[in-house]
Amino acid sequence: MSTVSLPARIPSQALPTAKKTIAKLTLWPLVAATFFMVSGGTYGTEAIISGAGYGHGILVLLFLPVLWCLPTAFMIGELSSALPAEGGYYAWVRRGLGNFWGFQEAWLSLAASIFDMAIYPTLFVFYLKQMSPWFGEGNHGVLTGLLVVVTCAALNLAGIRVVGITSLWLFFLLSLPFGLIVLLSPARMGAFAAPHAASAGVSIGLLGAVLVAMWNYMGWDNASTIAQEVERPQRTYPRAMIAAVILVSLTYILPFVAVYFAGTPASAFTGDGSWAAVAGQLGGKIMGFEWLRFMVTIGGMMSAFGMFNALVMSYSRLPLAMARDGMMPRLFGKVTRKNHTPWVAIIVLATCWALCLGLGFKRLVTLDIMLYGAALMLEFVTLVVLRIREPKLRREFRVPGGMAGAVSCGIFPLALLILAVVESGSETILGINGLEFGAIIIVAGILLFLATRKILSPHSSREVLDTVEAA
Repeated sequence: MSTVSLPARIPSQALPTAKKTIAKLTLWPLVAATFFMVSGGTYGTEAIISGAGYGHGILVLLFLPVLWCLPTAFMIGELSSALPAEGGYYAWVRRGLGNFWGFQEAWLSLAASIFDMAIYPTLFVFYLKQMSPWFGEGNHGVLTGLLVVVTCAALNLAGIRVVGITSLWLFFLLSLPFGLIVLLSPARMGAFAAPHAASAGVSIGLLGAVLVAMWNYMGWDNASTIAQEVERPQRTYPRAMIAAVILVSLTYILPFVAVYFAGTPASAFTGDGSWAAVAGQLGGKIMGFEWLRFMVTIGGMMSAFGMFNALVMSYSRLPLAMARDGMMPRLFGKVTRKNHTPWVAIIVLATCWALCLGLGFKRLVTLDIMLYGAALMLEFVTLVVLRIREPKLRREFRVPGGMAGAVSCGIFPLALLILAVVESGSETILGINGLEFGAIIIVAGILLFLATRKILSPHSSREVLDTVEAA
């Protein structure tokens, strides 16, 4: 929109930083937090194999990190090292493309979170019910999900370092049962009666498997919103992104390769919870107790808890950054003195997510990919625009290949997103087609900006600079 004025450029060194006395996130806690923002472990990948079979499914899981994840990680690495600002991708887009597009970037992310965040407490209860059916009776499940929301909000109020260390421990604990699956599989060949060459299920097909894999590989930019609370972000982010891509890929691929050689049929992966059944077969029983199945079930609860916990940390920094820029009420800019934690944003967002627990949203892959993809493309455009407009901006890390590398970086992700949106439109929400619902959300963001820009006047570049100098 030509009527939108672009804010003047200020050097990256002028960006305000959090107080030095505040404990910051170091490399491996950041890797663990990113892991949960993107993946949460092997859970949720079952449909990839049941729909595409082992051969195609494993190839999808191998190629998507190269075509989908690495370009995104490179882009995040460069922009995070150049602009380690609170609010991450929102701050990048606002600086590169102006207030309007910065607002849309944040709107798309927060709107998508309403449909995404209600999933994780529900998944926590799903695994819990496998151990005790009591949690599936009456309102017990909703109350348990509410407890997950409250606990994660409390951990986030305790500070970013608490969330990071929690994520690191959860990663080790939930990875343990899958490590045992990888180790036990060679010794358990023939645990299933059916051969591993059995025909795969056809519930979603190859394209559906690609969409599910894309969904499982989404969310790399979520870690960028906490940049000011990360130790030496210019160097830490590029390293954390590459390490997380490798880690997530291995947690998806290695367990499937292991159970393939154990002879587990692709049709054994029928949906959420299938990994627990496979683990029960591989681990066998000790005194009538399926110990490995129990460990995988506990791991599923940790995965859901860890994803919700890390994403609360990520999303809560968006209202904080927007409030400081005058694009949301100042109330959302309030932080705790001790930990610099945006307590108002955490409480408000957690309340919204808690209200959605009873709505029963399922994984709306089409809607998630559409909203996330639109926001992601704005980030790739910002990468190129900042290369042109601010060539002297200090960048600790650059996308390889110069300007051609920056431009081509978004080609494969764009192609995959177009394919996903064009080929998938069968999901519905509130009786509306998923694609149409996504379009309504996008238009609502435009209208909301136009309606509020006179009430909430974004700070001019001079006001931003004055704030920076005062800090």
